[in-house]
Amino acid sequence: MTRDVTEFRARAREWLAGHVPREPLGPYTSPEGFERHRAWERVLFQGGYAAVDWPEEYGGRGADLFHTIAFAEEYYRAGAPARVNMGGLYLLGPILMKYGTPSQRARWIPRLLSCEDIWCQGFSEPESGSDLASLRTQAVREGEEFVVNGQKIWTSLGAFADWIFALVRTDPEAGRENKHRGITFLCVDLRSPGVEVRPLAMVDGTEGFAEVFFTDVRVPVANAVGEIGDGWRVAMSTLGFERGAVFGDHAKYSADVASFAELVRARGLAGDALALDELGRLFVETEVYRANVYRLAELAEGGADLDARASVNKLFWTETQHHIFTAGLDLMGGLAALGGGSPAARAALTPRAAEAWADWHHRYWYARAAMIFGGTSEIQRNIISERLLGLPREPR
Repeated sequence: MTRDVTEFRARAREWLAGHVPREPLGPYTSPEGFERHRAWERVLFQGGYAAVDWPEEYGGRGADLFHTIAFAEEYYRAGAPARVNMGGLYLLGPILMKYGTPSQRARWIPRLLSCEDIWCQGFSEPESGSDLASLRTQAVREGEEFVVNGQKIWTSLGAFADWIFALVRTDPEAGRENKHRGITFLCVDLRSPGVEVRPLAMVDGTEGFAEVFFTDVRVPVANAVGEIGDGWRVAMSTLGFERGAVFGDHAKYSADVASFAELVRARGLAGDALALDELGRLFVETEVYRANVYRLAELAEGGADLDARASVNKLFWTETQHHIFTAGLDLMGGLAALGGGSPAARAALTPRAAEAWADWHHRYWYARAAMIFGGTSEIQRNIISERLLGLPREPR
């Protein structure tokens, strides 16, 4: 198997060398940049690299997780563009394979994988973030349709998505007895009458997030994934995928540490003990995470259930990226307030470092958000202490 992974890695490296765009695609949080990223996702799909470990019947290569890791490491080493199909690939796709009907899989998976359809996640609502089960979006059944009314917020890439997979309350009576009951996992076409998508301007000026409003939106009952009223179980599986190991993502953070090293050199601090100490700490942290990803892959390939470890992994990767980007801003000092595209920042850096810094601001704020979405770091620590370590429950 080691020889097979090595040969696959070499083929992937050669393919990426011939296909990775030579010019930056621009920010995927702009309409033009997003379409260029979507086009790149289609190139990956046509090359057979969109989802290496997916079963062949769903358009993948049927490879194991070590092949996935090898491709991700080569992907980031090649400086390939950021992926914009994550909601479909890592959240909805696995959910459809686990809970979807044959017709749902045949309908949605091929278009999801080829990026013909972009999916976003409709879980959070105003006043229903960490306490997700308190959601109030209603779906009333009328024959073979649901009539949906409500609002979702903090919808990642919602401004550009074609479909949303949402949690809706289909049985309020059951919800009054137990708020986790009476919830359904429902897929909604965002082009449906009654859907309004409002982009949200973030602190860094981007508008990739959105809030989504539903006003008497008619959705086929056949769009419910899993049993009607049993959406909480499906949602917990989704969050497990979101919090768990995205195999190979460690390579992204290793590349970020390499960018940090470039900033150290560009700032003339290659001989500064404090800067080198910080660089060494970040390098060790990402190497520990890399080793953990390989360990989890070995456990998963051996048939282990990784759900219980999802909170550990989520806490690790969100804190790691936060440490990297906070260190970068500290390193830049007063220039950090000017933004990556400012003339002063570019004048103070080498062209290569300036290119890295141009994206740094956006990712710094994203890294802070990552400690909130999918369950805050505080919630992950509670889950780890109570469910994994068996410590007393937090007073409520």
